[in-house]
Amino acid sequence: MTDRPMTELAGTTVRLRSDDGRRPALDLHAELVRPDGTVAPLDETLAGAVTVTPRGAGCHDVVVTVENATAAAVEGAVRVRLEMAHVDDPWWLVPGAFYGENRPLDCERLYPRFAVGHRDPRSMVSDHWEMRADRAASPAVFGWGAGAGMALVGEELSPLGMVGLGLRHDDDAKTASVHLTFPYREDPITYDGSETPRPADVRTWTWQPGDRTTLHARAYVLGEDRHGYAPVLRELRDGFAAHAPVEPWVSVEEAAGIAAHGLYRWHYDPDPGVLLETVGFDRGVRGGDGAPVDRQAMHVGWVSGIPWAFALLAHARRVRGTRAAGDDAAVDDSAAQALAAESVIDLICSERAPCGTFWGRWERETGWSQSWSPVAGALHARTLGEATLFLLRALALGDDVGGPSRPTWVTAARANLDAMAARQREDGNLGAMHHAATGEVLSWSGASALIWIAALCEAEPLDADGRYLVVAERAGHYYARFVEQEFIHGAPEDVDLAPSSEDGYAAVMAYVALHRRTGKPRWLELARRAADWMLTFRYTYNVTFEALTTLGVYDFATRGADQASPPNQHLHAYGLVCTQEMVELSRACGDDHYAERALEHLACFRQLVPRTDGELNAYRGMITERYYQTSCFQPKGMLLTLSHAWSVGVLLLGCEQVIALGLADAPATDPPDS
Repeated sequence: MTDRPMTELAGTTVRLRSDDGRRPALDLHAELVRPDGTVAPLDETLAGAVTVTPRGAGCHDVVVTVENATAAAVEGAVRVRLEMAHVDDPWWLVPGAFYGENRPLDCERLYPRFAVGHRDPRSMVSDHWEMRADRAASPAVFGWGAGAGMALVGEELSPLGMVGLGLRHDDDAKTASVHLTFPYREDPITYDGSETPRPADVRTWTWQPGDRTTLHARAYVLGEDRHGYAPVLRELRDGFAAHAPVEPWVSVEEAAGIAAHGLYRWHYDPDPGVLLETVGFDRGVRGGDGAPVDRQAMHVGWVSGIPWAFALLAHARRVRGTRAAGDDAAVDDSAAQALAAESVIDLICSERAPCGTFWGRWERETGWSQSWSPVAGALHARTLGEATLFLLRALALGDDVGGPSRPTWVTAARANLDAMAARQREDGNLGAMHHAATGEVLSWSGASALIWIAALCEAEPLDADGRYLVVAERAGHYYARFVEQEFIHGAPEDVDLAPSSEDGYAAVMAYVALHRRTGKPRWLELARRAADWMLTFRYTYNVTFEALTTLGVYDFATRGADQASPPNQHLHAYGLVCTQEMVELSRACGDDHYAERALEHLACFRQLVPRTDGELNAYRGMITERYYQTSCFQPKGMLLTLSHAWSVGVLLLGCEQVIALGLADAPATDPPDS
């Protein structure tokens, strides 16, 4: 073993030290993984060597050379492993795919979970996990122990095929390690999005006599702050960006018009005034009952409801105010869209639950009912909060909204705000699930109520005595622990207490709103940290697709797209919900990075926008929810052939926010002026 300050060293085990020498040393190993999973030092079977070159700031370039100098073929995989000693309970990060323990013990959704000293593949619990690189938003794996952290960074593909990302803890030896495997392995099970574990996926390479391979990676010695991933991922994204172009199909203005058309034409149903959550691309397909596959339901927020009605209303108002005189058709379209948006908000505001808040969702056959939850009567705090926030924004549009013709909107906003404020726990927790009839808080777990902070802050016109702001700040202090611990979870109804990109969006919106309202530095710092965590879900590179798949045929660029969550491993566009907050954060921090990443996100999802009927086997303005960038739910390279109200609505919202900010013509890959 080499144990001295680094310049360039050869061997298959190298000791890495931090620049200041105060952090624990890490051992870097190059190993051969045989097809049966047994491991040996690389140079026992193949002629292998590791060269490590320091780059500063704890970063080291790693080059592994492998040569088969024997007279027989050798099959296996190369593993580059970074190991830390004296670790009792490690913390992990595989961006977009694995966070800490990953699945909290009380989470109802079944997907991979880390637990010290525990291996039960049938229940997806293990002390080691390996996965293919395209499951990760960045091809990197991080680990932390007491007093230090570590990371290995690679690329999606290598000369031996797709790279694997892995993490492991040995409870007996008290060691933790992160590793890259060339080619990948998925172990102890393969996760395909279902609750049924699939067999491990083991890929190998065969070196014929005389074959030589060179592999590259970067290794990082980090400090104990888990937020140390942020500069690593920023550097990684900047490095990939030059070679990962994103080419939108349409301009921001065109995308807004297409999305408004799609939301109104395909999702709006005037009977009784709803935005249907999903509609099929193929209008001739029927279910087993002979009815269309369209989901005859509407949530009040989240996957449908007020947020996207607001986006349509904002668009219609802008178009009506900017169209050239004599463009009667455009004026007629915008007028119809405005009326549709207002009718959706009217319906939701006129039917509140007995506890005083909105209901969770409407269904054609049963009417109003609770949220998606196995708990009887439960209303989800995030869904209610998002609906209330965008109701307040609809009121802020002015004109006749909130005047004599819209008294129910003001009444509904106050009722929701007052109900949540009254239920706040003394420590600031606003509750995750609330009983529709009694208002009793049914669960205090997770951070699903984070979005309420933004709603309470933006209720300033209704907050003459400042009471809502007091509630918001108290909540801000309580939920700060989730941001500071780098584990924000509970926002989407469909993955229970799993960490998700949607938790990041809510946190950014919450803390930017608190900073906007108060100017306090603490809220700005939390907003910045929340944005960095949110961006761990954002792809920094372009995934490689098979040429004959849909995403391959259209050369879909994944840089700028977000992984939904560790249990829902597909790309989605929900991050457009906080476009204006990311730009506002950049301006407040004097750092263009956040605005640039927001514009990059919008550029990504101006791809695959059906501009005419028949394009993408869809109708104009239909927008899918899911782009399959890895082997989860569906084969890699497919997209879901359903248009979702939120997918159309969030694209429209992001476009309208960028237009309002004067950034519609800003390059998607260059920093805008701030």
